[in-house]
Amino acid sequence: KCCSGDGNKAGYILSAYDCVLSLVQRMVKEGAVEELQKCFSSRMEFGTAGLRAAMGPGISCMNDLTIIQTTQGFCRYLEECFGNLKERGVVIGYDARAHPDSGGSSKHFASLAAAVFISHGIPVHLFSDITPTPFVPFTVSHLGLCAGVMVTASHNPKQDNGYKVYWDNGAQIVSPHDKGISKAIEKNLEPWPESWNTEEALKSPLLKDPYQDIHTQYFTAIQKHCHHREINKSSEVKIVHTSVHGVGHTFVQTAFKAFDLHPPYAVEEQKDPDPEFPTVKYPNPEEGEGVLTLSFALAEREGASVVLANDPDADRLAIAENGQWRVFSGNELGALLGWWMFHCWKQENPDAAAVKNLYMLSSTVSSKILRAIALKEGFHFEETLTGFKWMGNRARDLMNQGKTVLFAFEEAIGYMCSPSVLDKDGVSAAAIAAEMTSYLATKKTSLSQQLTAIYEEYGYHITKNSYFICHDQDVIRKLFDRLRNYGDQKGSYPTKCGDFSVSAVRDLTTGYDSNQPDNKAVLPTSASSQMITFSFSNGGVATMRTSGTEPKIKYYTELCAAPGNSDVAQLNKELDALVDAIIETFFEPQKNKLQPKLE
Repeated sequence: KCCSGDGNKAGYILSAYDCVLSLVQRMVKEGAVEELQKCFSSRMEFGTAGLRAAMGPGISCMNDLTIIQTTQGFCRYLEECFGNLKERGVVIGYDARAHPDSGGSSKHFASLAAAVFISHGIPVHLFSDITPTPFVPFTVSHLGLCAGVMVTASHNPKQDNGYKVYWDNGAQIVSPHDKGISKAIEKNLEPWPESWNTEEALKSPLLKDPYQDIHTQYFTAIQKHCHHREINKSSEVKIVHTSVHGVGHTFVQTAFKAFDLHPPYAVEEQKDPDPEFPTVKYPNPEEGEGVLTLSFALAEREGASVVLANDPDADRLAIAENGQWRVFSGNELGALLGWWMFHCWKQENPDAAAVKNLYMLSSTVSSKILRAIALKEGFHFEETLTGFKWMGNRARDLMNQGKTVLFAFEEAIGYMCSPSVLDKDGVSAAAIAAEMTSYLATKKTSLSQQLTAIYEEYGYHITKNSYFICHDQDVIRKLFDRLRNYGDQKGSYPTKCGDFSVSAVRDLTTGYDSNQPDNKAVLPTSASSQMITFSFSNGGVATMRTSGTEPKIKYYTELCAAPGNSDVAQLNKELDALVDAIIETFFEPQKNKLQPKLE
């Protein structure tokens, strides 16, 4: 939409039409046949991650029409599932993304989604301002709503947007809801008469603004995880925070205040929302130093020892520590935060029997460090499929059984430190990490030193993760099919990778697991995505999988050493050799024309 959407309905539709039409006319004039085909040839697929695509014209892009169609389908599906939908309602949040060329913006898409629900008499809690993604699942749980929608593309490139869906249990949807919603979308493609009318929807008595109430309740809820308020008040630790042009600044400042922490120094050039992300190539703190250059410079000027960075929708958290600026991996932060959460819990729960009711979770491609801590400390550890949709739903199941889920994480810098939000939450994680840093400072211990202490006690877990970029789905399919029919033998997996012997294989695309008596995988399988895990006789584990939101083939490798094996240089050397063998033997990047991650 070219204008703000104010004014009458006809004027709004005309301006949106003009915006999209001009883009299409430009493509036609330039003879951009491939681009036109990409926009119009196939509809975006709605999956458990909802939608994520570029903003632009056509049914493969995020625009007013596809938002309306998606919401109409979702609305119909909710009506089928909940008899009390019109009493309970839904919540809708949005980030600060905007795309002037196509007229798309998160705020406007959220208003359109609200108009669709309201046109069917369904109450909508629409945030009046940008919010972090974690606020949506928090609102679903806090207000007892049927569902939530967050309009965001997280850390994707600036032209992208997304439509993320939560169920009434406060977790992201899993199958079969994705398939049910997808079918309902296909049956409701024709826009309903009032679906375009955001002006009337915003005046409706069915519309409520939860911003102030949820703001208050969220920051009250996370204070349950503040255990060292006096240390926080007196701490001399200096911390820098960047929101990378996203929504996080105000909320992290408030989280620090809720913990009585001194406010972090904000990176001025990045603290305000800006959909152009002008200071970074990719708005993803997971990319490391390139995104954190301005943060390091500010930290040097102010004498700060730690940098915290959220992604644009503030559901992820990266941390770096001074001393040649070490950027911790997601697995290393999972070890630190997991240790810290258990340390604090243990101080408040001295009864040895209480630990039997305690759980931690991580995704199957993340480090096994929590498993090692659990084995020694006596609490339960469970692995789930990749993604917080699985961890959030499993956490809810355990909580419904009266269990305590203390912590969950995934290697992609996502952490659930509070069961108030059954998803990754970079806001609460920032405050909790800052308190951990302040506490360790009183022991004259850095984050790096504490990480070493964790590995010394529970065993070193050395990881190396990366990815290749591949836009050709046929190449990806052939790459994985070759591993399933190795040596041209159907159904035969590799038994060697270079000099390394394969001890077990789990294929969550086909459901095969050589470790199980019946060769059937315990974790859920999905034929629509590629994922194979190889275990090696030297203690190494490697998972190869496709991304659900990006054109990447990712790999995750880890070498798990027993406590007492502290030869880190040798462990790293051995893991490097394993990774080199996997790349050369399994990926065959030259043959498959795979583009490596740009360092």
